[in-house]
Amino acid sequence: MQRRKFITHAGILATSLITAIGRGAWVARSATPHIDQKRLIVVFLRGAVDGLSIVVPYSEPAYYQARPQIALPYPGKAGGVLDLDGRFGLHPALADIMPFWQEKSLAFVHASGSEDSTRSHFDAQQYMENGTPGIKVTKDGWMNRLLEVISQKTPIQAVSIGEITPWILSGKIPVANLSPGKNGARPIDRPLVARAFDRLYSNYDPLSQTYHEGRMARQAILQDLEEERKANNGAPLPNGFPKDAQKLAQLMVEDSRVQLGFMAIGGWDTHVNQGSVKGQLAGNLNRLGVGLSVLVDTLRPIYRDTAIIVLSEFGRTLRQNNDRGTDHGHGNVMWILGGGINGGKVHGDWPGLSPNQLYQGRDLAIATDFREVIADVLLNHLKLDQTKFNQVIPNYQFSQKISLI
Repeated sequence: MQRRKFITHAGILATSLITAIGRGAWVARSATPHIDQKRLIVVFLRGAVDGLSIVVPYSEPAYYQARPQIALPYPGKAGGVLDLDGRFGLHPALADIMPFWQEKSLAFVHASGSEDSTRSHFDAQQYMENGTPGIKVTKDGWMNRLLEVISQKTPIQAVSIGEITPWILSGKIPVANLSPGKNGARPIDRPLVARAFDRLYSNYDPLSQTYHEGRMARQAILQDLEEERKANNGAPLPNGFPKDAQKLAQLMVEDSRVQLGFMAIGGWDTHVNQGSVKGQLAGNLNRLGVGLSVLVDTLRPIYRDTAIIVLSEFGRTLRQNNDRGTDHGHGNVMWILGGGINGGKVHGDWPGLSPNQLYQGRDLAIATDFREVIADVLLNHLKLDQTKFNQVIPNYQFSQKISLI
């Protein structure tokens, strides 16, 4: 959003103060915020997180047979999953969100996702963000269409944490962007800095040779990470998520006009060395869990009026691969948090993991369309009528097969 355009809008807000919050982002803060506005936050895990390692079907022998090195132990074992309901268990790295399950403000919808069969990160993310699976010509995102039907004509009604507006919030209605926290980039990766160091170490002495060998090694590492970076689609890794989550939550608590929030986190494309109790995935899940805990705790004054959806473009294969990772799959698990939800349950039909129950013989099948979860939130939390819902999620009939709200 252009700063000049925002200031024009802000001029009509007679009771507001203009406050800068982060590079390139401006908000108008209400002097008398209300706490009864319904809110929605979407957290997108870019890269296809392994839902079978988040909500673990530990009662299924096929899970352990397919993952001899990366399966999570049974409840009660060392590093075992945290039992949810006698069938499923939560990854122990997510212990920070277990209190929300116990207070029944956290639920999961397993075997959920998009019915489209693509295994492309980019296509699958686009379909989930535009809300029309399989249709690439949809130019706007479903959260921007939601803004159209609930708009209060304020440019801060939706806030995205990120340098650019994501597809899900792209469309006719302007939104505000907050820059995320420091991304950990090294100065040597900046072209001007790199060229200066190259000139400094341009001789053939041992120190210069060591420098150039190090530069070559780093370039090789960066090349290896390029595919994962692309899968992240510009989303930052989970390291800074707790601070960014707190920033967004504070803004929503302090100004009731900020009704929608969006955050994206990368780092979930675990083809190699995924790990089990410890490792790459566990480390990312730990920071995600800490961030969600911070988000909920900061939102407490408005938590009863807030719904948080956590989703990813697709799941991962049941079987581990030869690199002790998992490849692109199909069905996944969606999360929902909020003070008014039907929590403490794993919702949705469970198709099972036997060979004849798998999608294409390799993946968790989808029993619940991701739009069903969104529909439940839009219709029963945000209280959209059917006409407005059809504008936001076109060509979808809410089946009411789950009851989240």
